[in-house]
Amino acid sequence: MKSAQLETHPDKGSIFQQPKAVWALAFASVIAFMGIGLVGPILPSVTKSLGATQTQTSFLFTSYLVITGIAMFFTSWVSSRIGARKTLLLGLVIIVVSSGLAGFASSIEALILYRALWGLGNALFISTALAAMISAARGSTGTAIIIYEAALGLGIAVGPLVGGLLGQIGWQAPFFGTATLIFIAFISILAFMPKQEIRPARASVSAAFRALANPAILVFALVAFCYNIGFFVLMSYTPYALGFTALGIGMVFTGWGISVAITSVVGAPVLTRRFPRAGCSGFSSFCSPPPW
Repeated sequence: MKSAQLETHPDKGSIFQQPKAVWALAFASVIAFMGIGLVGPILPSVTKSLGATQTQTSFLFTSYLVITGIAMFFTSWVSSRIGARKTLLLGLVIIVVSSGLAGFASSIEALILYRALWGLGNALFISTALAAMISAARGSTGTAIIIYEAALGLGIAVGPLVGGLLGQIGWQAPFFGTATLIFIAFISILAFMPKQEIRPARASVSAAFRALANPAILVFALVAFCYNIGFFVLMSYTPYALGFTALGIGMVFTGWGISVAITSVVGAPVLTRRFPRAGCSGFSSFCSPPPW
């Protein structure tokens, strides 16, 4: 059975001439990726208001990202059973509930728990959004990927700025603001994404784990794991070292996010053309197909 998630519209057109479903997904993706850096600017405020230590507040990143990473092993299993649209909507509902609850948290332990729940919703959404966007987009698969990467970069860049701006009101405001925006994204996908879709073949619950039997995938996974640890250690502790206000911290992280976005969309393709990615020649043991 041919999966609707992998289907693309053959007609050519401008990157801006896309169905409403694509823009609804892009908007929701921006808001979802905002959640990654949203809490950075308000960490000092959370520490002071809830009487937490810096280590405890760093768990606002840890709980979110650990649950996101673990849940992604199972999202293909979920979406292959209930469909991409329902998976996206379920993820957004979880984010709305968890971010809203986070705004009412009265202890650091509760806030960490709600961020973990937020990570679950984030995993369900972002791991399904690209496939859904490819299915809905007009033109080539590359067009959908460019839109998705632009949404990713914008979300990472804008998230800290929104956190800084709303953080001036209070540390709870960024959570309530995110819940409101995600609810709007939920309504837009509910309204513009087609209800009918061809279900893909059911994925095994162990498929993602079995993929790690491929040495190349395993190596890339380990490299990404180490990279992300370093990246988020900086995001967790930089706010304290800067000593800025919430807005000042947000602007620093926004500059960082813009640099990441520009490098990803503009710089990386240039470097890839100049220094091609390693092929399988001479690395046959790392390029062999999985043993199933």
